[in-house]
Amino acid sequence: MIDIKKYFETGELVKLTQELVRIPSHKDVEHREKEVAEYIYNFCIENGLKAELQQVDGERKNVIAYLKGIGYGKNLMFNGHTDTVPPYNMTIDPFAAEIKDECIWGRGTVDMKGAIACMLITMLAIKRSGIILDGDIIFTGVIGEEEKSEGTEYIVKSGIKADGAIVGEPSNYEYAIGHRGLEWLEIKIKGRAAHGGVPHLGINAISKAAKLINKIEQELYPKLESRYNEFMGPSVMNFGAIEGGSQPSTVADWCSIKIDRRYIPGETVESVIGEYQEIIDKLKKEDPDFDAEIIRMPNNMLTLDHLYLMTDPSEQIVISTKEALKEVIGKEPEITRRRGWTDAALLSNYAKIPTVVCGPGDISYSHTKNEHVPIKDLINMVDVYSKIAFKFCGI
Repeated sequence: MIDIKKYFETGELVKLTQELVRIPSHKDVEHREKEVAEYIYNFCIENGLKAELQQVDGERKNVIAYLKGIGYGKNLMFNGHTDTVPPYNMTIDPFAAEIKDECIWGRGTVDMKGAIACMLITMLAIKRSGIILDGDIIFTGVIGEEEKSEGTEYIVKSGIKADGAIVGEPSNYEYAIGHRGLEWLEIKIKGRAAHGGVPHLGINAISKAAKLINKIEQELYPKLESRYNEFMGPSVMNFGAIEGGSQPSTVADWCSIKIDRRYIPGETVESVIGEYQEIIDKLKKEDPDFDAEIIRMPNNMLTLDHLYLMTDPSEQIVISTKEALKEVIGKEPEITRRRGWTDAALLSNYAKIPTVVCGPGDISYSHTKNEHVPIKDLINMVDVYSKIAFKFCGI
């Protein structure tokens, strides 16, 4: 098989990664992903790849690029999100893209502008090699994955077609064919205000919330611990935030609990919400003063549920990814489990595209104060992606 490393320079891969990182594209930036999408679009056009911009939300844009094949092979999608989380309190310059210790440092290096650079360089290197694949490669640079996944939802609803997809979230030379679904829920507990000197005249919503938390831990936690999927791990939940009341001298007339719930096959959005509602209903029967309602948090999704990913291990995209990784690392690759939610679930469930998660770098550095990606991981991932393309699309 062709040595793809002959058709790209390490310097151009590093430079592209750096340039993408140097363009802030988080939620606190005006127009967010607009500038980085336009940069990618111009890069593709300047290098002879057909590309287009999709207006998704105001000035926010997806960027789509194509490497056309002969027309009778399988079509492969590369999917990467152009947004990042904010820099928060990073211990390094988040947008300098400094090279140190053979790594590129900065916000988005590993999650996931490094992967986007690898995907684009893979397409260019294949083009330069003179090999025409049997099928097409379609690159989708999408907005909003860190929040509502507006970008991938847009391309899914547009009717985009592919026979297999790679989502480039960091996987550290492993690959994922499954991950849990994600649901964010807020439970609002209602009370009655009263002066702190006569608390018996009020209904303390914070105290009622404590009862609810205890009940969930007693009744739901054991059920979750018994649920497990070999490709995505256990069913889990987390109490992520709680707030309530107005001041110390007033009985709290409200309290809010925010929950992160990760669910697996055998569970649904309806069953997840139903289990919390069942506990609330029990508490209402036990305590006439208990009153609470469940709300699906709007910042978790746009219109499509964030279902779990489960790609059949026998799918050709899985086989191609596994073989490509093995050839590059020289051993059987491991399957990543217990990872976070990704856009792969939207592609798999709603576009019916078998999807695998595989990208450069270690996910443990995503969103961190010292986010970075090893340059060798970027180089090797171009090799992996090209081998996937050759095997999956055909040559």
